[in-house]
Amino acid sequence: MIKEYLEVGQIVGTHGVRGEIRLNPWCDSPEFVKQFKTLYFGSNGQNGVKVLACRPHGNVALIKLDGVDTVEAASALRNKILYMKRSDAKISEGSYFIAELCDCTVVDADDENKVYGILTDVSETGANDVWHIEKDGTEYLIPAIPQVVDSVDVKTGIIKIRPLKGIFEDED
Repeated sequence: MIKEYLEVGQIVGTHGVRGEIRLNPWCDSPEFVKQFKTLYFGSNGQNGVKVLACRPHGNVALIKLDGVDTVEAASALRNKILYMKRSDAKISEGSYFIAELCDCTVVDADDENKVYGILTDVSETGANDVWHIEKDGTEYLIPAIPQVVDSVDVKTGIIKIRPLKGIFEDED
């Protein structure tokens, strides 16, 4: 489902004495965070704060936020979640955020009345993502590969798949 504001990461500490924060990014890389001019402390876009500078530093992003000028002010933000506005994000066509895939209904590509369940999580394995689909308390794992995933429509919340044989118990 399309969400206007998405979690971009969690503030895990400070850097230096001039108020920089260390953000553990919940996205593909710390580099992704550099594109945002404004981040938000609220999941509905409240408490926006201007990003004055952002740079990757290992597996974290070092960010200088407007109005956060001391190590004490930065330290007070520890463990807070920062959000991004989806329309500010530049992603390639056909790419989706994991948060938007979660809660989508997964159906058969050839028979939309055949519901496999709800996508609840995505595991990034390196070779390909693995989608966690839950139905009636049972979790099924499917590879998110072109041979399986027919179409994804996060606007309607429908994902159409052609599962590999043996993944779902009631498959013929």
